[in-house]
Amino acid sequence: MEAELFAIRYGINQATANCDVSKIIVITDSIHTAKKIFDSSSHPFQKHLVAILNDLWTFFSQHPECHIEFWKCQSHSKWHFHKVINTETKSFRPIPILLNKLSWDFSRKKEYNNLINIWRMTFQASDFKGNNFLDLVDGDNNLLNLSYIKGELWLQYVGLSNSLCMRASRAITNHMSIGKYRLRFFPSEEFKCLCGQYSIETRCHILYDYWRFNKYWNSRRDFIVHFVMFLECNPNAFAFSNDIT
Repeated sequence: MEAELFAIRYGINQATANCDVSKIIVITDSIHTAKKIFDSSSHPFQKHLVAILNDLWTFFSQHPECHIEFWKCQSHSKWHFHKVINTETKSFRPIPILLNKLSWDFSRKKEYNNLINIWRMTFQASDFKGNNFLDLVDGDNNLLNLSYIKGELWLQYVGLSNSLCMRASRAITNHMSIGKYRLRFFPSEEFKCLCGQYSIETRCHILYDYWRFNKYWNSRRDFIVHFVMFLECNPNAFAFSNDIT
């Protein structure tokens, strides 16, 4: 649709540039695309719409007899002009004067990339990221970064389990029901670890040397795969009492 609308835009632009033209006839097999020109609702092709309406406003202002018509002609009707235009279009090699991209997808991708770059810079600042954030790496030992792609980068490893995703989020942010977390809100209470070896229960202790969670062992639990496997093998890890089933 964007290509068809651009073709109409280009044709109208060329016709309105000629002062001797008082009548424009747009012949297309995509009349539904032509209707987008007069669609005031929000849609991805508004840049083309604004350019077309701007040319038409100038065109109509020249003389009261200036008008435009839209004819629907299906491509399978074998109108001889279809063949001529098709041949000329395929053989035409335009040379762009300016590097200008008006594609909706390109503009959206550019905005997303700018947003992700801002997120990443903000995220790396300790005040926003949090000093207790658990950095994880992928199989190539690359730090997992933010992404707008669905399922990336943490979620694709966690899968569809809500409880697993919840426990992983708690562990990554260090926001969970363990001694070190509760101590922030109740500093006067005693939060000695149940193992009896540590004065307070911490995330590092749970991940690496807690006897209650020893059903899976790998020294590189900063790898997202091993981290998730640890959570899967220890369903009580980083869970509140009402999470345990």
